[in-house]
Amino acid sequence: MTPFEPLTRALSALIDLGGPVIALLLALSVIVLGVILFKLWQFHALGVGRHGAIDRALSAWDGGDRGLAMGQLRASRSHLAPVLTHALDADATLKPRLIAMAEARLEEVQRGFRLLDSIAQVAPLLGLFGTVLGMIDAFRALQEAGNAVDPSVLAGGIWVALLTTAAGLAVAMPTSLALTWFESRAARERAKADAALEALFHPMPRRGTEGRPVPATGGFAHAG
Repeated sequence: MTPFEPLTRALSALIDLGGPVIALLLALSVIVLGVILFKLWQFHALGVGRHGAIDRALSAWDGGDRGLAMGQLRASRSHLAPVLTHALDADATLKPRLIAMAEARLEEVQRGFRLLDSIAQVAPLLGLFGTVLGMIDAFRALQEAGNAVDPSVLAGGIWVALLTTAAGLAVAMPTSLALTWFESRAARERAKADAALEALFHPMPRRGTEGRPVPATGGFAHAG
């Protein structure tokens, strides 16, 4: 007996009970698991949420130390770092292009969200559809039985029909939770990109020894 044989038998029995709807829901659950694992790997590879080096670069930029800012951005693992590195030497006319570059990277972060959202919405409906089909079969069997109705048979048909609804919810709920978490991470990433670009184009003025503002020496000191 292989280690997966008990699991295979359990899944086969579940499909026999719930029919093709259960099989489809199981397929959707496998897709969801694959997408979630891919997104976790992708977020790690892109450095999503890793903004420490970017924050240090922005502080250096506000302080007029372009070299330190450049070094911090080059050391950053964030996927936004290349865009911000280009921004150090750009002028205000290139701001729309840099925003578009950042947007393209953020779109990559959001890839797969629509698929997860679709499965989260469709899975409960698919489960309900299976329940309706099961109830139709149960009551048709009740009609065919006539006066010789066995309540246990009817009850068994009903719980089997409700199995698909439970399966649909079991797929939809964790999918929705995972999507919400991914979307929150993507939203924070978008906010960070907007704030970082704005900070590079409009650095904070430094103060001289007498407390008077000193013009910033960064590349966007004259950006309007």
